[in-house]
Amino acid sequence: MSSPASTSDHNNQRRRRPKTTSTAGEPFRRRPSLLDRRNSLTRDIEHAAAETYLITHLAFKLLSYLGVGYRWISKLLQLCLYALFLMPGFIQVGYQYFFSSQIRRSIVYGDLPRNRLDLYLPKNTEGLKPVVAFVTGGAWTIGYKAWGSLLGQQLAEREIIVACIDYRNFPQGTISDMVKDASQGISFVCNNIVDYGGDPDRIYVMGQSAGAHISTCALLEQAIKESKGEHISWSVSQIKAYFGLSGGYNLSELVDHFDRRGLYRSIFLSIMEGEESLRLYSPTAVIQDPSVKPAVSLLPHIVLFHGTGDISIPHNASQDFVDALRSVGANAELILFAGKTHTDLFLQDPMRGGKDELFEYITNYIHAGDEEALGKDAMTPPRRRLVPEILLKLAHDVSPF
Repeated sequence: MSSPASTSDHNNQRRRRPKTTSTAGEPFRRRPSLLDRRNSLTRDIEHAAAETYLITHLAFKLLSYLGVGYRWISKLLQLCLYALFLMPGFIQVGYQYFFSSQIRRSIVYGDLPRNRLDLYLPKNTEGLKPVVAFVTGGAWTIGYKAWGSLLGQQLAEREIIVACIDYRNFPQGTISDMVKDASQGISFVCNNIVDYGGDPDRIYVMGQSAGAHISTCALLEQAIKESKGEHISWSVSQIKAYFGLSGGYNLSELVDHFDRRGLYRSIFLSIMEGEESLRLYSPTAVIQDPSVKPAVSLLPHIVLFHGTGDISIPHNASQDFVDALRSVGANAELILFAGKTHTDLFLQDPMRGGKDELFEYITNYIHAGDEEALGKDAMTPPRRRLVPEILLKLAHDVSPF
């Protein structure tokens, strides 16, 4: 883990501003030279090659765990078709990911190979911007920071910085490693985002699917440490709100469900470090432990989103977690989207263009109280469509999620 700054250094850091020079009151930053861009491209290619090798190695290792089973093979075929139908959107998002000057890829936040994050920066650099630290999903096995590229690009258009945090997947790591990585990534954001134009007093954490589970565990673990007076590198008080999208928060109730859907029980228990650890990594159960009550009071406002048509993780998982949070006095709410599947809210709807409820809720929440930002949001034209409707419908029909 990176060495945390001292308390005094941390307080000073939270109040300093990015170093810029100005002309006629406007901030100025040196444009990268051709040599800078070539060197950056070379580093990107080398890093991409290293990650490709690592992911390929881990994929074959994961296959050795899965063995030959019709469920996961059928899911793999569905996934290939799903990706094919959404390919027009993936190509456009991928082009921006690799060539946009507003994206800082693979910033190091720790010492391990997957300790990297991507930053999506707004074009307007005037003033400090709100920040979303995002932990992507991937069934704890195929998560990758670039999966959050569409979200990052769209929020950056609304002048919100997004940090997409990568983390070790199984079999490279197990759940405790994933939670540790996510917490370390959030720590980097809290302690360093001001250097990139982010406001350290307006940081939000968001997770999707497995990333919602991992980031919630990280948030709870941090609150528990803080309530006990343990040494910490970031504080839960720095987080304005938590957004959880399509997450699972009670693992004991999901084991059999995942087994039926191809994430076999033996593998899932290996990811979660054994059946005895399921409760330790089930936020719904953890917060009901009386000894955790002091930590619950430190939690920020928690907002969960879930589609009622989600068959990967039923929406009851979010409902039960919100009920449990409220029963112990936490500030939590649940927003359900009728008929939406596990990926509708995160992929298909954004690729459809126009305006969608989830995106508007998040931007309105983050910009609440900022009349100028809300005014800009109201004047922003609808987002363009990335994928024809017929392909979106086909992707919906074959989705393995």
